[in-house]
Amino acid sequence: MSIINEPERGQLYKKVRHLLGAPLRSVELEDEQMDTLLEFSIDEYSQYVQDWLIETQWTGLQNLNLDTQSLSKAFTTRSLDYETRYTYAYSKIVGLQAGGDYVLKKDYIQLVKNQQIYEIPANRELNELLWFTPPTLNNLLFDPWSFGGIAGGGLGGGGGFAQMGNMAGSYFLTPAFDTLLRMQEMNIQKRIIAGELTYRVTALPDGKKAVHLMNTPGGKFDFGNSSLMRGKVWYWYYDVGPDDRDKCLKNNPEIIKLPSDVPFDKISWQELNNPAQVWIRRWFIAYCKEVLSKVRGKFSGNLKTPDGDLTMEWQTLGTEAKDEKTKLIEELIGAEGRLTRLKPEKVMEREALIAENLNKTLKFRAMPRQIYII
Repeated sequence: MSIINEPERGQLYKKVRHLLGAPLRSVELEDEQMDTLLEFSIDEYSQYVQDWLIETQWTGLQNLNLDTQSLSKAFTTRSLDYETRYTYAYSKIVGLQAGGDYVLKKDYIQLVKNQQIYEIPANRELNELLWFTPPTLNNLLFDPWSFGGIAGGGLGGGGGFAQMGNMAGSYFLTPAFDTLLRMQEMNIQKRIIAGELTYRVTALPDGKKAVHLMNTPGGKFDFGNSSLMRGKVWYWYYDVGPDDRDKCLKNNPEIIKLPSDVPFDKISWQELNNPAQVWIRRWFIAYCKEVLSKVRGKFSGNLKTPDGDLTMEWQTLGTEAKDEKTKLIEELIGAEGRLTRLKPEKVMEREALIAENLNKTLKFRAMPRQIYII
């Protein structure tokens, strides 16, 4: 696809050459060069705009499924779209396959004491490994809600549950804040002594994979998790072969994890609105001046002719190009630039200021006169 159609291309290049002094002065730029410079200009404008779009919508993009419908919703709404995400994840787990043609299967690794590395059979593309740090409450050796027995009419004991008289209902006697403090203390101690559960997957010969579990189950630093050495670690995977692994990964791209994962289509000149075309035209002119400066600056601009020596002006063009680019960047993404003013927090600040000033203005207005008809 051409980045600009032929009639607009000719008009744009003619205007740029006129700004550079044509036809009274020669402009040493070919149309092929100008095609490249225009493409660079549109790409750089797209980068600024798309970076701004990702930044302002990142809360709605992160962990989003890479499909057109989800991306469209993220860029046009401020909703986190929990329903779509939940149904997609659930359908993959139960095998309904709302997002691909490959069946998501489940298997497990049997943990062995003091063994860190476990082997995954060949032709299994891991989707998710369920090896994560369990909640602190699950690691307690007692139940904080019922520890100490039941207190009530005629019953002695501690302070887990309480019951009034012969009523069937019970209520918690220990404050929830007390439990929260104990959970935080245990969590800090566990992180100091044991560390978090993490894993790493590496390749083995013949299509197999090795899963490295940290901390080692039942090992020296597995304090408080010794029961894990008798447990299982489940994982989700796709059955793939050497020939269809790439296709499987392409059909199951999963979620957006980094800003670089967000896909964008290349923008053409015709798809830009007038303000964007004006900015790109000014950037394109700066590019042309920069390249023209390099062309005329060959041999420091000194040329030998039969009539004598000539010195071509070239340094001024380079300085102008640099200054114009700096000004354009400031206008677009600077502290007071157009995209900066359009950020959600800036828009809300202006709206709040308008509302505040409106309230102040209304205070100084005269009260409307009431007319009573008897």
